[in-house]
Amino acid sequence: MSSQEDDRKPGSAAEPVEFPPAAEPEVPEPTEADPEKPAGEFEAGRHGRKRHAEDLEEARREIALLKDRYLRTAAEMDNQRKRLDREKSEHYQYALSDLLKELLTVVDNFERALASGDEADPEAFREGIGLIHKQMLDFLCKRGVTPIEAGSDLFDPAIQQAIVTVESAETDEPRVAEELQRGYRLHDRLLRPALVKVLVPRKD
Repeated sequence: MSSQEDDRKPGSAAEPVEFPPAAEPEVPEPTEADPEKPAGEFEAGRHGRKRHAEDLEEARREIALLKDRYLRTAAEMDNQRKRLDREKSEHYQYALSDLLKELLTVVDNFERALASGDEADPEAFREGIGLIHKQMLDFLCKRGVTPIEAGSDLFDPAIQQAIVTVESAETDEPRVAEELQRGYRLHDRLLRPALVKVLVPRKD
């Protein structure tokens, strides 16, 4: 051992250890406030308000344009409806023009027959009236109007209407005794029933 270690007495305290002084924390130097930042934020807000006003104005123009289009469309639709109503009314008024022209020919023949009634031979007059009657039936037939021909003398309420009924001991069910007015069909539909006199069984 060295002489220094020999001189150290047992039980003596150890010498204190010296530490280096702690470094002080660095404090950032204060910086001056940026004078441009508040101005930039104000400028951005002003641009935002301007953009909002422009968008609002654009929306108002679009609304006005849509309203104008709506009013124009509504006016066109109203004019079209009125035109269709007028055309429909004219169609109903004049749809029978061609048919009535043909019917006037029959009227003309009746007037000629009546004008010559006093001078014409009765048989010739009757023949002329028969021709006019045939002309009228042909006119109706061309348009699907045909007289109802009963298949039997049994009363058929589907095509006949009894306006006179007479009790009879000679029948056990309703039978047509006389046709008072002829019935007609329009194509396959009943246009008017025949008016008939019907014999019905006598009640005891």
